[in-house]
Amino acid sequence: MATKASSASSASSVSHAAPSVACAIYTRKSSEEGLEQDFNSLHAQREACEAFVLSQKSLGWTPIPTAYDDGGFSGGNVARPALKRLIADIEAGLVKVIVVYKVDRLTRSLADFAKLVELFDAMGVSFVSVTQQFNTTTSMGRLTLNVLLSFAQFEREVTGERIRDKIAASKRKGMWMGGVPSVGYCANGRTLEPEEPYATRVREIYAMYLKLNCIRRLSEAVHAKGWLTPERENKRIGFGGNKAFSRGHLHRILSNPIYAGMVHHKGENHPGQHTAIINLELWTAVQKRLESNRQGHKTQSHAQNPSPLSGKVFDETGRRLIPSHTTKGKKRYRYYVTPADDPGDPIRLPAEEIEQVITKAILNWAGNDKQVLDTVGWGDAQHAAHLLKRARRLCLALQKGANVAEAVSKKSERTFALRSCVNRIEVAPKCVRITLDLIGCGLQEAGAGQGEATIEVQTERKRCGMAVRLVISDGSPAQLQQREPDPGLVALMAKGRTLLKKLTFGGQSIEALAEQEKLSARYVSRVINVALLAPDIVQAIERGDHPIELNATQLITSVPFPMDWAEQRNMLGMGASVVAGSAAGAVQ
Repeated sequence: MATKASSASSASSVSHAAPSVACAIYTRKSSEEGLEQDFNSLHAQREACEAFVLSQKSLGWTPIPTAYDDGGFSGGNVARPALKRLIADIEAGLVKVIVVYKVDRLTRSLADFAKLVELFDAMGVSFVSVTQQFNTTTSMGRLTLNVLLSFAQFEREVTGERIRDKIAASKRKGMWMGGVPSVGYCANGRTLEPEEPYATRVREIYAMYLKLNCIRRLSEAVHAKGWLTPERENKRIGFGGNKAFSRGHLHRILSNPIYAGMVHHKGENHPGQHTAIINLELWTAVQKRLESNRQGHKTQSHAQNPSPLSGKVFDETGRRLIPSHTTKGKKRYRYYVTPADDPGDPIRLPAEEIEQVITKAILNWAGNDKQVLDTVGWGDAQHAAHLLKRARRLCLALQKGANVAEAVSKKSERTFALRSCVNRIEVAPKCVRITLDLIGCGLQEAGAGQGEATIEVQTERKRCGMAVRLVISDGSPAQLQQREPDPGLVALMAKGRTLLKKLTFGGQSIEALAEQEKLSARYVSRVINVALLAPDIVQAIERGDHPIELNATQLITSVPFPMDWAEQRNMLGMGASVVAGSAAGAVQ
């Protein structure tokens, strides 16, 4: 009997045992200060949360062993690695309760909090603060949390304003505010000191530029001397530098007021507290020379379609490609071309295509938070959040307008942003190298670092008549939108249909048509053959959906075409595009 009673009691306790509730503990600290200690703020938060979870053991609460710790990340955004892992685990159904020490550890942004609560509700997840117990499933709980977060967001914004005001006031006093020292200087506490032999090299660079009067020749002279940038240590990415000076870097050195003993802030130069490497007269002379040597950098207000990348596009040998254009009817076609007197192989790049490549590459780079922070430098959490905000602003500026040509003609924000953030573009046979101006991008202050970043896009140059077209490595044309139909191809197709109609229904011979059109009979015969192409090929050409290298000359010289339409598609390399276009037409 006793045994039965004991068994019954045991069964009863099992049946009433609370189900296990997986609790994730999230901790955060805004700065990295103190994180190297054996017991830091993150440990203290976790210890308090674990004690709270233990007190709820009767409800089945069980802490998840996974650590969700964000050390050195601001609460002003959700770009935090541990928070992203926590959200992924919530979506995977691994978490039922989120435990934090205080509400502002999760976020200090009302907008972000609203999105997180929406996710919590959708996944049936509760949110608990150890020091402020709330239940986010009730309207009163949400109201209380929103009030607290309003104050948290206000505190963050006020703190940011104070920091920005302090930086502005310090720079007006000529103080160096940190970052990677410019070449020729090394950091000494909160100020800069000249660093030899780099300071002497900077003076020589200024003197050589006034003598050579050309950045390209200056770059060649510096490379001939074997000079390299100084090696710098970065807490995030280790050691950097120790590489050849690029043209953009040399231009940045020549235009940096810090070498003349000044500190730049918001478009103004203030007398600095550091020692100048060059005198003010030399710096002023170099600035005047840079301004006078600027080729095509100013966009004239009367220009119908100015080229935003003028003076910045080069081929792999260092030849500058200058803006050019042709006009057919009312349509204006812009190009970047090698000068007419250049003895080398001529290059003519359609301007819209190269501008599309550059825009898309910068958007991909600026839209990747890790790439931006790895390139510019993470700094503290406040600095990282500020950089990402600037990067998003750059993306918005570059995305203005649906068409680059339209954007350029309207002198839009997109065109200005594209010109401001590019130092140099090198169009090589297998890739396009883009040297970004981080200061022009709004991601770095003048004098704060190297000022440049490089992006590579794998492309292939294909000659198409007189022009050179760019094809992305995956085989797609280098454009953000579908390109316009080729006028020459469309005109050839129309001419072929007209001549075929006259031959078929007008009772005229090929010889008569040739005499009437003042063309050779052989050429008329070829044009008529073009009209006999498969209907879907004709439609694809009229849409502009054909291989980028196909033009009217290539098409006319491909005559005679096979009778089988499938063989025609294969011959012209239009199998995939024709099928896709036909399918789209069928859906419509």
